[in-house]
Amino acid sequence: MTSHDQTSETEAPGTSTTASQEAQGPGTSVPDEERWLVVHGRRWRRTDPSLPADVVEALTSHLGKGRSGVRAGKKAGDDERVTASRRRVGLAKAGLGERGPYWWDEPEAARLARARDALRELEALDAHASPG
Repeated sequence: MTSHDQTSETEAPGTSTTASQEAQGPGTSVPDEERWLVVHGRRWRRTDPSLPADVVEALTSHLGKGRSGVRAGKKAGDDERVTASRRRVGLAKAGLGERGPYWWDEPEAARLARARDALRELEALDAHASPG
């Protein structure tokens, strides 16, 4: 771990075992290995493992479109495209449980509802986009 990453060795606020157990019910907890992915000493929140594969696949596709749009918008100097694409990335990551409230602190039904809401909003963005 690098010195800037020392906080990753301790629990993040609101993620104590007690808080997780209360949110998910007595006797259940999510190990850190299922919560976080560490790449080059930096922690990244994992995708919510309770989401159905089709929802994860659709959200991941939108995430890829968003990231591609950010790159293309930056290259073209198109600030509006960068902003719109970052919104798509944010919605997709929130739907996957990688942003927003910690998924392990929420009931599974609320997590699935958030993912489906994000997916509907992303699909609406595509419906309003100009063809071509």
